[in-house]
Amino acid sequence: MQQFEVQNGILHGATQIASPNFNARPADTDIQLIVIHNISLPPSQFGGGYIQQFFQNKLDWSIHPYFQTIEGMQVSAHLLILRTGEVIQFVNFNDRSWHAGRSSYLAQQECNDYSIGIELEGSDDLPFEAEQYQALVDVVAMLRQAYPKIQNHIAGHSDIAPKRKTDPGPYFDWQLFRQRLSKKTSSDL
Repeated sequence: MQQFEVQNGILHGATQIASPNFNARPADTDIQLIVIHNISLPPSQFGGGYIQQFFQNKLDWSIHPYFQTIEGMQVSAHLLILRTGEVIQFVNFNDRSWHAGRSSYLAQQECNDYSIGIELEGSDDLPFEAEQYQALVDVVAMLRQAYPKIQNHIAGHSDIAPKRKTDPGPYFDWQLFRQRLSKKTSSDL
């Protein structure tokens, strides 16, 4: 089990790789939502470091035909959890990463303004790994302590942008995740 700690918007215990794809959150905005996504580049293929390159604007678009369909996009997430359970932070939590696009949660628009985006290396058509669930539970438990307004405000990308997005997809086991998070939270008391 990994040990994480949040200080000044940095998740200690995570690998740090800076993304240029962020900007300032609006003034006086509290972090109050976690958005869970999935990503794989190319789709349903894992490893290769392409996600990390994409979030840093360093992806060679010529390597794979799919990459040409996303050429020039500038996106990021605060965190990426690889299939191995390794956690990588790309954007400081105090900054706005570009993960949600046009979105709304509980009638509040522009989720990027007040959320933390967590990408799971995965796809809509394959199960996630046990190591990813464990890392996600550990990270979310720590984030809820660091940002108390989050509490149970955890949504999928498909929940906040239902006409545009399907992730984290049908293979993300929300019940398993919530049970493990609840168990971890009660054991930490």
